[in-house]
Amino acid sequence: MWCTMCLRRWPLDDPEAELATTGCPKYLQLADDLRGRIAAGTYPVGSPLPSTSRLMSEHDVSVTVVRDALKELKRDGVVAGQPGKAVYVEQVPDAPAPTPDYAGVMRQIEDLRGAVESVAERLAAVEDAVRADRSRSTGS
Repeated sequence: MWCTMCLRRWPLDDPEAELATTGCPKYLQLADDLRGRIAAGTYPVGSPLPSTSRLMSEHDVSVTVVRDALKELKRDGVVAGQPGKAVYVEQVPDAPAPTPDYAGVMRQIEDLRGAVESVAERLAAVEDAVRADRSRSTGS
């Protein structure tokens, strides 16, 4: 899954890694990281998220960043509750829709794959013809 703001993949390959420095605001990076962990089953539906203080220390962010990230998840219906008390997972988040640029790049990749397969098939045909020609010339 991809962050629709900064196009980074989540869940992170290294869940303990600090949030990357991108053009994406920290609270959205944290929200995306939590979405990824929820989608991966680290925090299943019905389970509480880590406390605000734990999220602050794990991600080296301020209380404002954590609260804004949780508000973002609440707005999307992924979590319910109140920071400072308890925040629980309500549902697994939907995968973000790919951007038009991403869809265009994926189409280009598919086109290139088709072209490579076509070249490989033509090369195999040429190699077969060369082998057949060699066997005729050595056999005659």
